[in-house]
Amino acid sequence: MVQAQQLPSIFILSPTNLPNTHSKTHSNSPRMCFPKIRAEISLQDHPFPPNSMRRKLDSSWMGGFSLGIDLGLSRTGLAVSKGFSVRPLKVLELRGQKLEMSLIEIAQEQEVDEFIVGLPISSDGKETPQSNKVRSVAGRIAIRAAERGWRVYLQDEHGTSTDALNRMINMGLSKSARKQNLDAYAAMMVLERYFSEHGKGTEMVLPKQLDLQEKIRKGPPSDDLDFC
Repeated sequence: MVQAQQLPSIFILSPTNLPNTHSKTHSNSPRMCFPKIRAEISLQDHPFPPNSMRRKLDSSWMGGFSLGIDLGLSRTGLAVSKGFSVRPLKVLELRGQKLEMSLIEIAQEQEVDEFIVGLPISSDGKETPQSNKVRSVAGRIAIRAAERGWRVYLQDEHGTSTDALNRMINMGLSKSARKQNLDAYAAMMVLERYFSEHGKGTEMVLPKQLDLQEKIRKGPPSDDLDFC
């Protein structure tokens, strides 16, 4: 019997609060509110189970690729998880719509079905001004992702940059290599934490539109992903 697990918090994106995805700038976008929902729930009852939870509760399940994202002011680090392998992928120096579209393209290339976005949290467990910016970007990504049946989750990223730096030092990477790849390794740390916690600490970003929710429930078309 599958044991009950905690349902990740779910952020509902209200159409009245959504930023204009056709605008080239987002500085005037209104702040979005995301109610949190927590409950004890089994995998069978979970409406949108993250891959890490499915892997924990169903050892025979082999699907699900994940894209880890470490959002920065000017640089965004990416990492990818396929099966039990987690690795840094690349660093993007893009912002706005160019960044969001590039993330969608990379997700399609890597055949992922979920995004794990690092959420900045202070040392005392509180959110920061940067947290609001990350939530806003994650909300826009979630709308684009839902059109393809993909899911977006937020994961506490506190301390992951330090962990990433220590990992690279232990690997013997040069100072220049560490500087160039820090963001990608930080994204890898976000993914490693996400899987180590089996999705318990994640928060889902869910569009309020029912048609988009239905696309997420159905998942990506079977010919879009190949987990073999």
